[in-house]
Amino acid sequence: MIITMLQFLTILLIIWLGFSVIYMLIYAVSGLFYQSEVRLLDKNLPSVAVMIPAYKEDAVILSVAQSALQQNYLGNYDVIVIADSLLPETLTELSLLPIKLVQVNFEKSTKAKALNHAMSVIENDYDMTMILDADNVMETDVLSIMGSYYQQGHRAIQGHRCAKNQDTKFALLDGLSEEINNNIYCKGPSTFKLSSRLVGSGMAFDYALFKRLMKNIDAVGGFDKELELKIIQEGITIQYLDSACIYDEKVSQSEVFEKQRTRWISAQYHYMIKIMPNACVELFRGKFDYFYKAYQLTLPPRLLLPGVLFLFSGIFYLMGQTLFANTWSVLFGLNVIAYSISIPKKYWNKELLSGAIAIPFAFISTLKAVFKIGGANKKFIHTPHTSFSESKAIKENILTKNLKS
Repeated sequence: MIITMLQFLTILLIIWLGFSVIYMLIYAVSGLFYQSEVRLLDKNLPSVAVMIPAYKEDAVILSVAQSALQQNYLGNYDVIVIADSLLPETLTELSLLPIKLVQVNFEKSTKAKALNHAMSVIENDYDMTMILDADNVMETDVLSIMGSYYQQGHRAIQGHRCAKNQDTKFALLDGLSEEINNNIYCKGPSTFKLSSRLVGSGMAFDYALFKRLMKNIDAVGGFDKELELKIIQEGITIQYLDSACIYDEKVSQSEVFEKQRTRWISAQYHYMIKIMPNACVELFRGKFDYFYKAYQLTLPPRLLLPGVLFLFSGIFYLMGQTLFANTWSVLFGLNVIAYSISIPKKYWNKELLSGAIAIPFAFISTLKAVFKIGGANKKFIHTPHTSFSESKAIKENILTKNLKS
């Protein structure tokens, strides 16, 4: 039997996407067995630097800084705003707050540059640092949770990024996507004692470790990917804390969604090409955590995968290639199962349908982003944040925690 070129390419594609589906399904299932961490509070809590890089974030940074000052933390902590290209009136208002204000003005701005500069001029040496985006709002117990976990010897911790807004179909879908990622890439690996992903914000580190590793990072986009790999290469496991909730503004428009995905996908495949050969070598040296993290970079964009599987299934049915069509259909079904079981119970309501309506538009935006990744990792792509609000989701979560306690 002679295999045609089309059949050969199809088999290769099935192997790649098939492994991706199985990978996600395994971690989606294991994420269901994630165990909540035990809080062990001590009087000698670590000193913390809460670092907030803010590039042209005049609309939100003042309120975010004020919110960061409201932590119920028994240890010492400083809120450090790294002001990049903020308006003079914003700087004046920030200077009135009990925070540390570090002003920077780069010709080409990046988050890595801002963080490195801040650490070079800050006089204090802290035990721990907490990294936030300029739109992030922490629940009032986040530093207490992070600090207690740091006391137990954990040097790299990713908190639970939650959706701050659900004001549009895109925002709802983006928040839903974040929670699916939390299950597959954070809870799932944690169940196997492997490293969680880092997501660029809502993360805490041993300050000395973070400062040392960041010195050699000058990434334009995806600095968290490079940091993630450097931490794991040192034999440190990145922990995930589901109870440390940090609210993150979700994108409300398709144009912003597309730009954001362009930045993420570009960074993902940039580092895949850069470190995959070395990861294979590290696997034979027993560093499975590093190899697993590198393999994660080979996965297709998660919002594209079900659409591609569905389309291929239909195309091959029309071509009369029943075996291939059935294979694509099975993979599509498994992929839907992986995503479905990763959706938190609170999302299973009538609003879920509204988010589902945005899926075709998100698929198109992600597909367009793939074709724009060339050179995207060489220029800074800023995701603007337009408003600060203590949303209904934040108030409900805080109320629920208070009732439980």
